[in-house]
Amino acid sequence: MRLLPQLTVDEAARLVQDGQTLLVGGFGMTGNPVHLTHALAELGTRNLTYVANNVGEPGIGGGRLLRNGQIRRAVGSFFTSNPEAVAAYQAGTLEVQLIPQGTLAEAIRAGGAGIGGFYTPTAAGTVIAADADVRTLGGQEMIFVPAIRGDVAFIRAWRADRAGNLQYRLTEQNFNRAMATAADLVIVEAEEIVEVGQIPPDQVHTPGLYVDYLVQASLTEADLGSSASVKGSGRRADETRMHMARRALQELRAGDVVNLGIGIPTLVADLIAPEHGINLHTENGMLGVGPAPEDGGAMNYPVNAGKVPVTALPGASYFDSADSFGMIRGGHVDVAVIGGLQVDAAGNLANWAVPGRPLLGVGGAMDLASGARRLIVTMTHTDPDGTPKIVPECTLPLTARGAVDMVITDKAVFEFVDGQLTLTGLMPGATVDEVRAGTDATFVERLDANPGS
Repeated sequence: MRLLPQLTVDEAARLVQDGQTLLVGGFGMTGNPVHLTHALAELGTRNLTYVANNVGEPGIGGGRLLRNGQIRRAVGSFFTSNPEAVAAYQAGTLEVQLIPQGTLAEAIRAGGAGIGGFYTPTAAGTVIAADADVRTLGGQEMIFVPAIRGDVAFIRAWRADRAGNLQYRLTEQNFNRAMATAADLVIVEAEEIVEVGQIPPDQVHTPGLYVDYLVQASLTEADLGSSASVKGSGRRADETRMHMARRALQELRAGDVVNLGIGIPTLVADLIAPEHGINLHTENGMLGVGPAPEDGGAMNYPVNAGKVPVTALPGASYFDSADSFGMIRGGHVDVAVIGGLQVDAAGNLANWAVPGRPLLGVGGAMDLASGARRLIVTMTHTDPDGTPKIVPECTLPLTARGAVDMVITDKAVFEFVDGQLTLTGLMPGATVDEVRAGTDATFVERLDANPGS
C-alpha cells in the first residue's frame, strides 16, 4: 500500500503556483483548511483562481489571501459574508463568478467523476444563467453547467491515515469530499494522522487514492471565526417576526423534511419541538438538526446553513454538500421556507440581489426554490419606505420562476390557488384594507379558505 508524504504547512503551500486554480474546502470556517491557506498567504503566490463556497472571513482562511491581493478570481456561491470580498469586487480588484451553491457542489463532483457537465433547472430564467445552453428536458427548462476542476485542492479532514484515507467530522464534509476528487494535486490538513487500519473501512469518507500529501494541523477556536461560539450568533426576534415564524410552523406536518433559510425562516427552528415530528435539513450536510446549544461552538457541534452551531437529534445523519443538494433537486425535501425581497402574481421569487447594493451571494436559494416540493416565502409586506413587495411582476433579479406556493408577511398570508394569487389569511393586528393598500399585485380574497391563520 502506498504511504503518503507528510509535509509541513509551509512545504505544502509552496506546491501552489502562480495563476493556478485552487479548490478550498469548508463551509464558512467549518471544515476549512485554514492552516494551509494561512501558510499560502505568507508566500508571494498570486493571480489565483479561488474556488470555494465563500472567501473565508475578514483576515481568516481565504480572507487572508484576499487581503494580500493574491486572489485574482473567486468562484463560489456566497461572498457577502466577507465584506472585504464585496469591497474588492466593487473596487475592480477581484473578479467574481457567482454559482448557486448546489450547482457549485455538483460541478465539482462532476469534475472529479470525469463528467463534462450537466443540465439543471436551478437558475433557469435568471441572470445567473447568463448565456448558458438552455434545453427543455422532461418538460422542464434546464441550463448546462460545465464541470469544475482545480490544479490544487486544499482539504480539511478530522482524521487521515498514512495511506490518505480520510474521515470527516460532523458537518465538516461539506465541499471537502467532492473537492478531494477534483484536483490534480490534493493536499489534506488533518487534525490527526494515524496508522493504516486505524480508520475502519466503513468510516472512510474519502478513499486515499485521491490524496497526494498530508499535513497535520490542529484547530483552535480562533480558526473558526464567527462559528467559534454560539454566543456570537444571536438573532433578532421581535414579536412581528415571531408571528410570521409561528404561522410558517402551522404549515409543517409530522414527518416532513424541511429546510429553513437564513433570516426569518431560521426562527421557525426555535419553535419546533420533538412532538412536532419535523426533520430539519440544512444544505451544508445534515438531516436531523436540533436546537442551538446553550454554550460552545463548532469545535463541539455541527453548524447549520447560517453557520450557527446546532445540536443533532436522535437519528440525525451527516453528508456532503453534493449529496445534500441532490436531496433538494431530487424532490426529497418536502418544504423549504426562505426569505424574500419580492414575490409576483405569477409566483416568481426574487430574494438574492438588489441592483446598486453590494450583495454578492446567491447561496442555496435557487436550488431550494426549484427543488423543494413546496416553497413558503416569509418577508415583510413592504420595504421600510412602504414600497410593496408583492408585485405584478418582479423587478429585482429572479431566484426562481413560478415556484412560490405561499407567502407569509407581517400583514397577510397569500397562497397560489389554481395559479391565482389569493389572500387566505390575516396576521395579528392587520386589516384587509391595510393589505390592499400595501399590495401592488392583483389578488383574490378568500379569507375563509384558511381559518387557522
